[in-house]
Amino acid sequence: MSQPPANPYPPQPEGGAPYGSYPPPQQPGGYPPPQQSGGYPPPQQPGAFPAQAGQPYGDPGLPPAPKKSNVGKIVLISLAVVLVLCLGGGAIALFAVKDEVKDTVDATKTRVVAPATLAGRAKSTDPALLNGAKQLETELNKSLPDATSTAGAFYGTATKKNLVMIAAASGLNANPSKTLDDTIKGAGQSDVQLGEMKTVDAGPLGGEAKCGDAEAADVPLGVCVWSDKGSLGMIIIYFKSGDEAAAELATIRGQIEQKS
Repeated sequence: MSQPPANPYPPQPEGGAPYGSYPPPQQPGGYPPPQQSGGYPPPQQPGAFPAQAGQPYGDPGLPPAPKKSNVGKIVLISLAVVLVLCLGGGAIALFAVKDEVKDTVDATKTRVVAPATLAGRAKSTDPALLNGAKQLETELNKSLPDATSTAGAFYGTATKKNLVMIAAASGLNANPSKTLDDTIKGAGQSDVQLGEMKTVDAGPLGGEAKCGDAEAADVPLGVCVWSDKGSLGMIIIYFKSGDEAAAELATIRGQIEQKS
């Protein structure tokens, strides 16, 4: 009598998985999961912007806002200096005495002007500076109604760092020394950080003058003030020192102050 055929499949281990099935997932501590082919970064999270070259993921890459020029600010501060100069008593005292005509014949012939060019610099065409010059002239005339003439203007450009502001008035000045000191004291009460003002050569037109270093809106300034029997004036040279302003004072003043 024939025997039944033998079981063609070998016995399986008790409790184990059948042969041919996939192995169970690895437990912590096993081999790390395979990396993405090609080393590509993982997909972005929903809502993130596409990455730009050289920018982090999620950064929209907006350009920074352009920096605003500080020309307007330093113009306003400079105007504040002149207004303090005029309203603080120094310039007004310049025209307070009207009965000393005998001693001030030359003073009555003095006039101040804003020439087309100043020490090689053309009058500024920058809208902010033109507006500033207009305000300056208006305030000088308002503050000094007895002045025989006034001048206020800007020359050069901030880009070339040769910008100059002038403010001057003509009229009887009975005490040039006091007027000069009062003017400097008034300017020191403004927002400009005014350093020591040192006596310098006033030039061929005579009188007295002082120059010094100053700063406004982080911009260095060279400031000079002159005072004589018939005029009072200030020049502010931006991006320069007091010594550099003093070196140009005689030339600049000679083109502003005129005698008939």
